[in-house]
Amino acid sequence: MTTAALKYQEVAGRINDVLNEVGKVIIGKREVVTLAVTSILCNGHILIEDAPGLGKTTLAKALSIAVGCSFKRIQFTPDLLPADVTGTSIFNQKTLDFEFRKGPIFAQVILADEINRATPKTQSSLLECMEEHQVTVDGTTYPMASPFFVIATDNTLGYQGTYPLPESQLDRFMMRLEMGYPSEQEEAQIVDSQSFEHPADNVKRILSPSELLLLQNAVRQVFLEGSLRDYIVELVTATRNHPMVSLGASPRGSLALSKSARAYAALHGRDFVTPDDIRYLANPVLAHRLVLKPEARVKGIGTEKIIKEVVSNISVPV
Repeated sequence: MTTAALKYQEVAGRINDVLNEVGKVIIGKREVVTLAVTSILCNGHILIEDAPGLGKTTLAKALSIAVGCSFKRIQFTPDLLPADVTGTSIFNQKTLDFEFRKGPIFAQVILADEINRATPKTQSSLLECMEEHQVTVDGTTYPMASPFFVIATDNTLGYQGTYPLPESQLDRFMMRLEMGYPSEQEEAQIVDSQSFEHPADNVKRILSPSELLLLQNAVRQVFLEGSLRDYIVELVTATRNHPMVSLGASPRGSLALSKSARAYAALHGRDFVTPDDIRYLANPVLAHRLVLKPEARVKGIGTEKIIKEVVSNISVPV
């Protein structure tokens, strides 16, 4: 086994320690946890959409503890203002000058809870920090912490009083995930595990922020063969040419798919990307970036179905 292969076996071992620790809290959702950690490994933001009570917030908390990062929760409500997220300048009577008081956005892991309940103006306060890892207030730019990523939750039920996320916001999320209901056996296990205390209170710290940065650097060095790079571009281009799509995935989608494929390969102890990595990640990475034509919605065609069709129609490079 080569030195690089041994290195990525060690990377996979550390990542699996994180998966196992979070799996103690998020029971029966190994695939969702794996995808979330994959996104974190390439410093990507995560949007979790599903019904209330399925563990979206618990997943965000458990992940932040396991990777050793500072955590802040922002409860998005209709009366939340951009300054409540980014911070504001306050006049200091002693110094006779304005001082900037940082908002909750200045942490390493941000839980944007029920993000679609805030107004578009407040939602837009996340655009700069998610893409450029900085915040500009009153003409002054403040850098974000490193690592930095946003985990947003979005309840699919109860659309009354909600504001749909604009395309520019959705495109900044590396992945969109769904928790799904547990099986009866898993639900019984969840009930037993929370009889006396919440399991999230006992999540152990597996990584430190510096170690997470080292893992992210290792992910960037995973080899992506030229034909697979072209395969990714072909998949993304096909979403733009689909007859049921009015707006296909942007180049940011190609970047997200290549980065996440590298992270997924490293998670499995490989120093190279395979076509199966790309095919598996195409739906969580690309589906939320598509805007469908009205006739697609009338026919009941969703973005997931279109991604599946695109993946099946394009031949895998040999």
